[in-house]
Amino acid sequence: QVQLLESGGGLVQAGDSLRLSCADSKRNPRCDMGWFRQTPGKEREFVAVINVGGQVKTYADSVKDRFIISRDNGKNAAYLQMNGLNPEDTAVYYCARRTVCTRTWLSKEASDYSYWGQGTQVTVSS
Repeated sequence: QVQLLESGGGLVQAGDSLRLSCADSKRNPRCDMGWFRQTPGKEREFVAVINVGGQVKTYADSVKDRFIISRDNGKNAAYLQMNGLNPEDTAVYYCARRTVCTRTWLSKEASDYSYWGQGTQVTVSS
C-alpha cells in the first residue's frame, strides 16, 4: 500500500520560498514522483516530475527556473523547493506516485498517477 504524506505548506509573502516534502511511509518500490497543484474550480495542474533515479526532471513552464524538484531514495521522500513565489502559485499542492513504475518517459498527466497525498495548502500574499 502506498501512503504519501506531505508537509511544508503555509502562508508566505510574494518573493518568499517554501520547501514541500513528500514521504512514502510504506517504503514501496521506487517510482516516478510528481507534484501537482489545484485551485478551487480548476483542474489539477502539473508542476514537476522526477524520475526514479533523480537525474531527469520536467517542469511546467510557469514554475521553471523558480521551483526545483528532488528526491532522496534512502528516505523514500520527494521534495519541491519553491523560490520566488507569487500569488499565482497559491494552491493546494499534491505529491503523487506514478501508477506504472517501468515507463521510460516522464508524464505530466494526472491520470498516470494513482497514489496521491492529502495535499498541502500554499498561500502567497502580495
